[in-house]
Amino acid sequence: MRKFLIAAAMVLASSTAFAGDSDALKGILKLKNYAEAESLVKSSLGQLADNAEKARAYNHLVTLALEKFTKEQNVQTANAMAELNKTKVEQFDTLGMYNAALNALVNAVECDKYDQLPDAKGKVKPKFHDANAQKVFNARQVLVNAGNDAAGKGDQDGVLKYWGTFLDTDNAPLFAAIDKAAEKAFMGQVAYYTARYANQAKQYELAEKYIDLAVNDPEVGKDALTFKYSLAQRNLKTREDSVKYIGMLKELYQKEPDNELAFGTLCNMYSNLNMVDEFNALIKEKIAADPNNATAWALKGQTEMNTANVAGDNADWDSPINSFKKAIEIDGTNPIVLTYLGFCLNSKAATLNDRNAQKELYRESLKHLERAKDIDPNREKANWAYPLYQCYYLVYSAEDPRTKEMEQLLKGN
Repeated sequence: MRKFLIAAAMVLASSTAFAGDSDALKGILKLKNYAEAESLVKSSLGQLADNAEKARAYNHLVTLALEKFTKEQNVQTANAMAELNKTKVEQFDTLGMYNAALNALVNAVECDKYDQLPDAKGKVKPKFHDANAQKVFNARQVLVNAGNDAAGKGDQDGVLKYWGTFLDTDNAPLFAAIDKAAEKAFMGQVAYYTARYANQAKQYELAEKYIDLAVNDPEVGKDALTFKYSLAQRNLKTREDSVKYIGMLKELYQKEPDNELAFGTLCNMYSNLNMVDEFNALIKEKIAADPNNATAWALKGQTEMNTANVAGDNADWDSPINSFKKAIEIDGTNPIVLTYLGFCLNSKAATLNDRNAQKELYRESLKHLERAKDIDPNREKANWAYPLYQCYYLVYSAEDPRTKEMEQLLKGN
């Protein structure tokens, strides 16, 4: 009987404060409310006697968080059965369960940090590592669903909180012995979309950190790599940075010659740095390899248009016109290309002395500009209004209702 009482006393002692515990730890272990206990841990951490006490304090937070998590998870399971049996369901605190899972995870990782430190005798004797690893890992998985729900509600901060914590703890020493093979199926996707949300939130360092976790994923790796390079473009401050970035883009484009974003970005970089020879060589190479690439023809036309625009009386408008026509033959849905074509036709018409030839070009331009208007009526992408006004004015008259309508639109600007 005496042995039994001693064993019972030891069990009770494992969940209560020891006589030798500091007053700070005793105060923490007495609290049953998570928020109160968390606040006291934060405010009295420096008063705890040693690393062992700090580990116990954080483990207490883990216990309280898991109590809430388990309670709500049990309600969720019971409700699923109730729905099948068509009986009454209980009220379920979804957000409370998500936050409890997150709290359990964060505090378990912090507990493990102190639990793995040497004691006063220089020995490492972790007390909570194995138990917390098993209990908290299951709760950690719930953060993926939490992030999904936050994304569905447009809660950007919630996405970064839940998915970010899930990703940040993937390599935590706490889970070193846990088999995480099942996570590989979705880890890269979570990382990719978290990076995009971080970018939207202008948390660029987070975006760069998470996108690196996604670039080798078989599902989203290609998109992630492209996004990684678009993030890198934001940090360009000097010409040397830009040249280095071009080298990265060239490497990506060589690996993925069908990557249109890489191709377009590389063209823009050449153009911005006035690397005319490199730009022309890239366009020529692209068209030779893929004669039906609308982007290449459009970029070729844009360069030719810019050249003609500053050439004065010697302007060659036929070159950009032909390039833009080729682009819209392949894809006639880009309002910018349609507007540029209209602009070039108008510009060529303005150089002619033959009134009939002029009007014929304006008529041709009008068709393309009206197409741009239909595709982009609010001029969100292309400003087709003025060249279309020119066409109506010169093809019809200043008093034509179409001309008047366009005139009012331009005045509205």
